[in-house]
Amino acid sequence: MKVPHAKVIVNPAAGANSTRRKWPHLHRLLTHIGLSFDHDYTEGTGHATELARAAASDGYRYLVAVGGDGTVNEVANGILHSADAGSVSLGIISTGTGSDFVRSAGIPRNYVSACSCLTSPQRRLIDIGIVEYRKNGQSSKRFFVNVAGIGFDAAAVEATEQLPKYFGGTIPYLAGLLRTLVGYRNKSVELGIGDRAEKARVLSVVVSNGNYFGGGMRIAPEASLDDSLLDVCVIGDVGKFDLLKSLPMVYKGTHGDHPKVRMEKAGKVTVESAEKVLVHADGEVLGEGPASFSLIPAALNIVVQ
Repeated sequence: MKVPHAKVIVNPAAGANSTRRKWPHLHRLLTHIGLSFDHDYTEGTGHATELARAAASDGYRYLVAVGGDGTVNEVANGILHSADAGSVSLGIISTGTGSDFVRSAGIPRNYVSACSCLTSPQRRLIDIGIVEYRKNGQSSKRFFVNVAGIGFDAAAVEATEQLPKYFGGTIPYLAGLLRTLVGYRNKSVELGIGDRAEKARVLSVVVSNGNYFGGGMRIAPEASLDDSLLDVCVIGDVGKFDLLKSLPMVYKGTHGDHPKVRMEKAGKVTVESAEKVLVHADGEVLGEGPASFSLIPAALNIVVQ
C-alpha cells in the first residue's frame, strides 16, 4: 500500500518545549524513511484541532501528530469533526511528558522508533470516547482517545498543568497529585454506570478507553481500544494516607483488589454532584460536572507497527 502524502502537525511546546529542539532531527528522519509530507506548527491550545480539521477537509488522508497526549487528542478531535473522518489515518510521534496513549496503542514511545513505523501499512480501527461537561456555564462536548474522568485525578491534572515541566514520565503528575492531596475533599455524587444508578462518596471516577494515565499508571489493566466498551474505575471514599499507600498498586494495575476500588465495563457513565467537580480528558482539564461519558465504536484509524 502506497503511503499517502501526510500533514504533520507539530506541537513545539510538547515535552517541556523539547519538541521544538527535536523537530529538525525528526524532519530528517521522516525524510530518510521516504515519507512525503509537509508540516505545521501549533501556536496554542486548540490550534492542532483547527489544523487537523482543515487538513482533513482539504483532502489529506494521513495526519501525523507530533507531541504529547494533549496533541494527539486535539488532532483526533480535528479529524473526527471533519466530513471525511472515516478515510483519514492518524500516525503518532510521542514527544510529550506522559506518553500514555501510545503505551495503550502499542506505538513506540521512543520517537526515533516511532518514525520508522509511519510508513507501515498496518492500521488499527479504535473506539473513541465522548465526554459531555459544563464550561463557563455552557454545555460542551469533547472526544477523547485515552482516559477521562472526574474528581481527584482531574484536580491533580489541573495542579500538574500549573507546575513547570522539567521532567517526563510520571514525575510531573506525581508532583501535581501531592500538591492536590493537601486540600482535596472527596465528593458525594450520583453515579450512573450503564443502566444502574447509585449514590456514593468518591475520590475519583476514571473512565478509560486505554490502559494508562498519569505517565504510566496502569489505571485500566483490562481495557482495550477496540472492544466497544469503556472501563470504569470507581475509587471510593479513600483517605489520604490510604491513597499514598496504595499508589504502587495503580502502577502494577492491581488496585482493583483494594476494598474501596471497583472496576466495571459499560457503554455509558454519568456523574452528577451538588459540589464542584472538575472534568478531565487526555491530560487536560476541560471544565466541570455534571458529566457523561460514552463511546463511538471503531471510529478512528491509527497507524501501528
